Amino acid sequence: MQGPSLQGGLFFWGRLSTTSKPTTGLRAALRGFQGAAFDFSLQPRRKNETLSRATVLFMSHQEPSRPVEFFRNKSVLITGASSGIGEELAYQLAHSGAKLTLAARRQEELDRVAQHAATLSSTKPITAICDVARDGDLERAVAAAITTHGQLDSVFANAGFGVVGNFQRLTLEDYRRQFETNVFGVLRTLYAAVPALEKSHGNFAIVGSVSGWVSTPGASPYAMSKFALRALADSITPDLRAAGVKLTLLSPGFIVSNIRRVDNRGTLHASASDPVPAWLQMSTSKCARQMLQAVARGQRERIITTHGKLLVAVSRVAPWLLRAFSNRARPVYDARASR
Repeated sequence: MQGPSLQGGLFFWGRLSTTSKPTTGLRAALRGFQGAAFDFSLQPRRKNETLSRATVLFMSHQEPSRPVEFFRNKSVLITGASSGIGEELAYQLAHSGAKLTLAARRQEELDRVAQHAATLSSTKPITAICDVARDGDLERAVAAAITTHGQLDSVFANAGFGVVGNFQRLTLEDYRRQFETNVFGVLRTLYAAVPALEKSHGNFAIVGSVSGWVSTPGASPYAMSKFALRALADSITPDLRAAGVKLTLLSPGFIVSNIRRVDNRGTLHASASDPVPAWLQMSTSKCARQMLQAVARGQRERIITTHGKLLVAVSRVAPWLLRAFSNRARPVYDARASR
């Protein structure tokens, strides 16, 4: 299947940015981008063929409904496993036959996820209370996975949250708190897990964001942290590959989750309304499925959600267009910053 023209995508992005509801044409355009895969890798795809970062490839792919066989009987650690994408990854991996170690801060929610995951698999998951912003927690989680399952094959560094708000209202402490979890939390996970992954020739997945490609007013701490993760992934992928570890950066757009109900201090407001319209959000199950497929295929990066792919494409070829409409995203972050 051939993807739609970039000109058509830009036209409908203009409609998206200037209307409060999607038009029929917009929905059709977005559907046209379904299944498009973007490859920004500098690595050769075929002999004597190298792609530049500015190259955008639209490639059709089929998404199998069956579990991802790649993870069967493999030992997998997930951080931030108590809700959202991490929770859904746990369920789909359990259904695939993986041996799970689920790590998160909230014991009650972690136990709930583990109990449900156990009904989907013959292997009962283990849990580890873990704050990625605290030294030592990741080492204990990795040790628990190896002790129980014998080795560690895959890691999903999923834990994170978003600090947002007008720059004049933010403090240095806000930026430090954001980086401590979203960036240094991933680094702690890497340092704790990579020695075990080198032995198993395993996979490490970093859950980034389309915000690591496209920054908007009102989200500077969050966008900075996700840009940092993309830079980290680009820089260390060759080092890890040489050691036998495949790294995949997963960059979703708007996903159905609680992240937009978490305030700047990481506290969940479960009853808060979601400022992002439901029609623009991808289901958590579909997002998790695409993430698992990307890791199983050894992709360097996967942009997830149709609007995310479009935004990344536009950011590469017409960044001025995004800047012209960037203020329209501010209400999403203003609503969260006011909590």
